[in-house]
Parts: sequence; C-alpha cells; structure tokens
Amino acid sequence: MILAIDVGNTNIVLGCIEDGRILNILRVHTNLQATAAEYAISLSQLLEFYHLDPKGFEGTIVSSVVPPVTDALQGAVKQLTGRDCLVVGPGMKTGLNLRIDDPGTLGGDLLVGAIAAMNTYGCPAIVMDLGTATTMTVIDKDGCFRGGAILPGIKLGYRALAAGTSLLPDISITPPAKAVATNTVDCMRSGAVYGTAAILDGLADRMEAELGYPCRRIATGGLAAYIVPYCRNEIVCDDDLLFKGLWVLWEKNRK
Repeated sequence: MILAIDVGNTNIVLGCIEDGRILNILRVHTNLQATAAEYAISLSQLLEFYHLDPKGFEGTIVSSVVPPVTDALQGAVKQLTGRDCLVVGPGMKTGLNLRIDDPGTLGGDLLVGAIAAMNTYGCPAIVMDLGTATTMTVIDKDGCFRGGAILPGIKLGYRALAAGTSLLPDISITPPAKAVATNTVDCMRSGAVYGTAAILDGLADRMEAELGYPCRRIATGGLAAYIVPYCRNEIVCDDDLLFKGLWVLWEKNRK
C-alpha cells in the first residue's frame, strides 16, 4: 500500500492506495507556516485515528501546488515512514507528451489529472478541476497535453466579491430555484452555480471547436458535485481522479 498526497491551496488530501484501489481518503487543512515536525504530528494523529501504521506504507507520492508545504511534507513523510517520498515534477516518466510553451511550469495537479483521465477514460478528454481555482485542461486524440484555461475558483471569487463590495454578502454555493433570481443572495447563487455551469459548458465547447472533434468531459475537485448537475452537456464526475493519476505515476516511477 502507498500513501498518495495531493497538496492544494486549501486542503491536503491523503489517499491510501493498494493495487490501484483507493482505500481511505483523509484531509487536513493546508498550513503554509507549519514545519515538517508539525506536519508529522498532524499526519501521525490522523493515521493513528484510522488505525494506519506509517511504517507500513511501501512508499509515498506527492503532488503539490504549494512549494513551501511540499518541502515540509517531504520532511514529515521521512520522519513518519523512514522513506523519501516521490514528488511529481519535471523528469518523471508520465507517458504524456506536453505540447505547451514551458513544460517546467505545468502544475502537478494538472499533470496528474490529465494522466488519470487518459488512463481511465481515454483520449481525447477535457479535465475540469473545481477547487480553490477552476482549471480546464485538454488532452488531444493523440494523447498530447495541449494546455487549457484557469479561472478563479467559485468560493474564492465570491469571497472577493463580498469583500470588495458594501452590500453583497458571503454566500453558500447552493442553487436557487431559478436562474432569474429575485433577491440578492439568490442572484449571487444563480451566478455561482448556473453561471459556473455555463462557463464549463461554453469553454469546453470552444476547446472542442479549436481541436475539431468532441472530447470526453471529466470533472473533479471539491466543488464539482455542486456544479456538474447543472451543466447541459454530459460530464463524468470523478472525485478520485487525482489519486488514480498518482497511482499511475507511482507505478511508472517506482524503483
């Protein structure tokens, strides 16, 4: 069994994977100031709660978009498991041809999601990850990573809207009864849910038009389940997509 770790700007999500089967999903809040020792304590307590022995993991693989946390987690993993962890980044065997301006700048989460989509659902595909940021990435019919788009995440955008205005409140991401809402909160919810759904539909349509053929659409991330049901095109919602990708990378790069 391996420990797969996905480090995001809001949460660190841990998955225990055995022979490709995801057995446990654990979460801790991302803390930019935490040291390796502090993360080691947090992870030790979390694993102990689920009756998991840190020394029992064959290895650990980490995908991160928060470099300071990556360094701290590497130290924490070493303290807990006695092993170095594999970090997703340049030089890894991926089986994916990166056709972008500077492959070295590609975020680990985008790479992992693309690999998971390609191996699980086939090509071509558009991967939508709805978290702190909303990202859309394209894998073409030849298995090449072609790029994509990045938008502010739904909660991030609406927190900024509430903070930057006098009369607009913070809201929950829930759908109102209709798109043409009749009060301020429901108007904001309409924009958050139906507006985001329309963005996913419309941007994916534009991407497919540029490619010249339709793609399988896959969504993941903490907010995907709130938005995907209101999209007008078929989108597969896969909460475990990144862990599937981390398993594929582990298998390709294990020594």
